[in-house]
Amino acid sequence: MFNRLVIITGKIVHSITQLFHLGAGGTWPGEVVLKLNPQILPSFLEQIKKGIIIVAGTNGKTTTSLMIKQILEKNGQQIIHNNTGANLINGTVSSLIIKSNWMGKIHADWGVFEVDENSLSLFLKDIQTSNLETRTVIVLLNLFRDQLDRYGEVDVIVEKWQTALINLIKDKDHRIKSDDDKVNDTTLILNADDPAIAYLGKNLSLQKKYFGINEPQKFLQNLEHAQDSTFCLNCGARLLYEGIYFSHLGIWKCDKCGNTRPEPQLTKWDEVLPGLYNIYNTLASVSTAKAIGIADSQIKKGLKDFKPAFGRQEEFTINNKKVKIFLSKNPAGFNASLRTVLELNPKTILLALNDRIPDGRDISWIWDVDFETIPESMQVIVSGDRAYDMGLRMKYAFRNQISNSKNQKHILNFKKNHLIESELKKAIEAGLNKVNPNETLFVLATYSAMLEVRRILGGKAIL
Repeated sequence: MFNRLVIITGKIVHSITQLFHLGAGGTWPGEVVLKLNPQILPSFLEQIKKGIIIVAGTNGKTTTSLMIKQILEKNGQQIIHNNTGANLINGTVSSLIIKSNWMGKIHADWGVFEVDENSLSLFLKDIQTSNLETRTVIVLLNLFRDQLDRYGEVDVIVEKWQTALINLIKDKDHRIKSDDDKVNDTTLILNADDPAIAYLGKNLSLQKKYFGINEPQKFLQNLEHAQDSTFCLNCGARLLYEGIYFSHLGIWKCDKCGNTRPEPQLTKWDEVLPGLYNIYNTLASVSTAKAIGIADSQIKKGLKDFKPAFGRQEEFTINNKKVKIFLSKNPAGFNASLRTVLELNPKTILLALNDRIPDGRDISWIWDVDFETIPESMQVIVSGDRAYDMGLRMKYAFRNQISNSKNQKHILNFKKNHLIESELKKAIEAGLNKVNPNETLFVLATYSAMLEVRRILGGKAIL
């Protein structure tokens, strides 16, 4: 009876957020419900018929989980998914409350949840305490430095994840009796090209499926500054690379202890979205679908006409001019976005930097982004709460002085046709003025800046 009242309360909170246009209701219902009953998540998970798919990692969670969801839905499955991108525990609970009836009952074949790096351990603990008798698939994409003021270094997250996975195995419902008695209801989908992710699978007696890229022609010619995991987590020695795709992802080995990149079972699939990082997202989603028994032909059907998640290469058309948004929230992600955008030969790009809570307060990471790869002939506009910090970074990237503009009150020139505009709406207007009809303004933005861009362009903020 108490749980029923708690769920009714959560549904009322969601209705209020919708009625007063306070966002998508992606977190508040769960936040309120968890205050009333911190153990409510297991009772929801137990109702899902076929299994739980958890997608975790620094970059690519939203796109990968959306790909998995679409594959399953196009194959006739009912899915519950935290589609607003609210990936803390409160966001997961909110998605379940929204999909449940007023009695707290849900009808779904699969739950597909993207989970924040710091929340994965809590989510797995809830799985342990539940009476879940269905499959669990854990997809681990990558680990990069992100919001250092909140997460700490990559090694800290690796340690938390490793402990959580070991505890999952030790749990009574996942106990193994011998080396030959593998856990049959839990599968790990792991990125072989990320040494930290591969290390997590090294000594775990779980079903493991690896994905990775075997295309030397895609190796970086010049190494990026944002390399986060270049030391062997097994022995501490520096890793050797045959080649790197981006950041620290590549074909690697340790000469000291013999630790090597696992052989991936999946290395290639048809392109779904442009960008090397989206190859990884596609391989992860396809590996997941194959692991739960979906045929290749059905996977291809599921990914046909896939549309990117909000803010991830999302496209708007304004007066016959296109605006394409690339969420770029940390050094590795920004470098990957830059690489993809520059391959499209843009004339104008807008860089938007905020330092709000969803972004992380520490913005020192912008000095690890390889902005020097931007051609000086390209028109660059910088904006956001920390527009002047980004302007200073671009000054060093272009090695040019910043001077006051005589014509525009809030704008500074740091090179001819390159502008600093702290007000994002004016920055977008300036960018659109610089592109011709049928051309594209590319916007690379941190998380809260991306939400603001979406609101300005189409009233599509998601909170």
